[in-house]
Amino acid sequence: MKKLAACLIFTAMLVYVTACGGESARDAETVKDSVVTENSSVSPATEGNFTESEETRSTGAEENNAEKTTEGAAAVPESGESTAADNKSASKETDRSTDHMEDNTMKITAGDTSFTATFADNSSVEALKELLAEGPLTINMNDYAGMEKVGPIGTDLPRNDEQISTGAGDIILYQGNSLVIYYDTNSWNFTRIGKIEGMTGEKLLEVFGDGDVTVTFSLQ
Repeated sequence: MKKLAACLIFTAMLVYVTACGGESARDAETVKDSVVTENSSVSPATEGNFTESEETRSTGAEENNAEKTTEGAAAVPESGESTAADNKSASKETDRSTDHMEDNTMKITAGDTSFTATFADNSSVEALKELLAEGPLTINMNDYAGMEKVGPIGTDLPRNDEQISTGAGDIILYQGNSLVIYYDTNSWNFTRIGKIEGMTGEKLLEVFGDGDVTVTFSLQ
């Protein structure tokens, strides 16, 4: 009887220990799963920190892009402003070109016909410009040798004589006190005053005629 009782007690204890061991194992598994779950998930606070960090970086990038865009806009002029500046510059260039053309040309009138002559570049021309600046100069010009019209200025101008060959439309200063308009060729020591461009001798003779003619010289 004593041996039977001892066996029963031993069996009961073994069952109890086995049961407790199973529960402990299950508890351990539960704890392990809980730890794994916690480690693999992110707490709401952490998620908030991540979200806030991403928003901060995004906001910073947008601000940087905005600053770059503003700098670029400041560096590049508006299209309208650039066009206006270009037009203004072109207008100034045109004005200067027009002024230069007017300063470098002379008007020659005979009857109802006028020509434009381009000035040469010398001190004689500058002196003639000063004379014409006081008012138009009208000269009674005589025909000479079937090649030119010549008439006195009424004053002396500085001379820049050189050996030249003339052609139709050439204007020269002769002996410092006479202006000559050629409608044919000649070769002598003359001072160049200017030239009526694109004119033939025949056309000039149609305007000036074969005899004497009154011609007015003036600045444009």
